[in-house]
Amino acid sequence: MLPPSYHKDKEEKTMRALVLVVVLLATIATFSHAGPPPRQVHNISGVNCLSWRLGVESNNIRDWTMVPQQCEGYVGHYMLGHQYRDDCISVAISAVQYAKNATLAHDGNDIWVFDIDETTLSNLPYYARSDVAFGATKYNATKFDAWVSEGRAPAVPGAVHLYTTLLSLGIEPVFLSGTKSEFRKVRIANLKKAGYSHWKTLILKGANDTGTAVEYKSKKRTELVKKGYRIIGNIGGQWSDLLGDNAGARTFKLPDPMYYIA
Repeated sequence: MLPPSYHKDKEEKTMRALVLVVVLLATIATFSHAGPPPRQVHNISGVNCLSWRLGVESNNIRDWTMVPQQCEGYVGHYMLGHQYRDDCISVAISAVQYAKNATLAHDGNDIWVFDIDETTLSNLPYYARSDVAFGATKYNATKFDAWVSEGRAPAVPGAVHLYTTLLSLGIEPVFLSGTKSEFRKVRIANLKKAGYSHWKTLILKGANDTGTAVEYKSKKRTELVKKGYRIIGNIGGQWSDLLGDNAGARTFKLPDPMYYIA
């Protein structure tokens, strides 16, 4: 025969189980009547800024000159928040995974093309200034050149990790930028300060380099290919970095809703 304490313990456990079931059913009923949780709203004065950013990143929205003023705050919160960092790191991780499985010749001619602005170096400190407003004001070349000459741009999140991984795999980095060639010294110093200490070549835009960004970068990549280099990968913040001739075996687009370059 079992002792009385056994039956008492069993009754108490049964009661606790029933109470938990009742609480669970009540919770389910409460949420079912309340409906789905509220979603975050990105509509500002009739403009859905989240949809606008998606259109920009997918290259469905083109040839725009400024961020819609209604979306200045949205773009600012995105660029300064965790999501932008997470997005950049996600792109870098995808590029690393691809590079680790790429077929390489290991003869010094496997290269990876990097853009600079919003790809390896971030101009976010400049665009966060009140008179620039995250791209919601008209582009000012004089102000931007003054910022570049400071040489204080930090690395884009995840970019140094991609860069160092490529070096360890035997893939040589090539920097191809629309930066004016007059800024070569300051750009070299800035790249090194940000963590990029070695590259096969650094290509900047000279006075005789005319045409659109797509035409300019296509021409420079074609010159690299004619020299015998194989473009294993290509990463940039603008679609103009990734379109055109000899774009590479695989391209990777980083987020940049602050400006558009054709």
